Amino acid sequence: MNDRVSVVEALAPAANPVYRQRLWRHRIGIALSFFAMSVGLAFLLWILATLVIKGFGAINADMFTQTTPSPGSDGGGLINAIVGSLMLVGLATAISTPIGIFAGIYLAEYGDKNWFAQMTRFVTDIMLSAPSIVIGLFVYAIYVANVKHFSGWAGTFAISLIAIPVVVRTTDNMLRLVPNSLLEAAFALGAPRWKVATFVRLRAVKAGVVTGVLLALARISGETAPLLFTALNNQFFSANMNAPIANLPVVIYQFAMSPYDNWRSLAWGGALLVTFSVLALNILSRTLFNQKNPN
Repeated sequence: MNDRVSVVEALAPAANPVYRQRLWRHRIGIALSFFAMSVGLAFLLWILATLVIKGFGAINADMFTQTTPSPGSDGGGLINAIVGSLMLVGLATAISTPIGIFAGIYLAEYGDKNWFAQMTRFVTDIMLSAPSIVIGLFVYAIYVANVKHFSGWAGTFAISLIAIPVVVRTTDNMLRLVPNSLLEAAFALGAPRWKVATFVRLRAVKAGVVTGVLLALARISGETAPLLFTALNNQFFSANMNAPIANLPVVIYQFAMSPYDNWRSLAWGGALLVTFSVLALNILSRTLFNQKNPN
């Protein structure tokens, strides 16, 4: 009889003190999580509002048609920095995408019992967490210091080293989501391993791989520290990748620290342009190419 009563009490949540204690802990945890989320969103909205208020006034036709102005002059734009950033980021994406995808395929196919693959994954994880300024100093030491001049190629190599680990890890993780039954069916039909890896496994998660490329692109679009040691800057319009080249992150950094109102206004406009470009890439990677489960 006593055992039956204890069971009934345990099944009555309202009368169970352990249940009530857990319920209050749950409510406190939810409240703290909601508070933390609200604080984060408040700061994010504050940053975006400040960028829009101070940067929207600098967005005009001159920004996209004129080069950066000289000290103390009026007017000017950011066309040389915009073109330079597009060149740097575009070339870095062209370099990092095939390297990252093929490395991710290798890790997914041979990374279980291969010591070299395990070491590659370990180095990739380290590079993901490495400060970007360290990568910039590394490229400066092995390239810029030897050729004795800054260049767009050095900046491209620096931000490529930042993008490659992102593509590698995303590709590796996405390929591991492919069901083994799909791979076994392809092997049963007589397909060689390289065809299964590229035409079956990679195709099944192509949306996730593209998402990783877009996330890497968004990551390197606003990097400033590596470019300070590699590409530096150029006040004039130049498409020569073997010479210092203008880019938005460094121009924003230099103009924001200047005493000229015109330069600071252009810095706010450039910051708004970079922020919303990165925001658009992140939204695109999470909506248009969203793929939770491979088909």
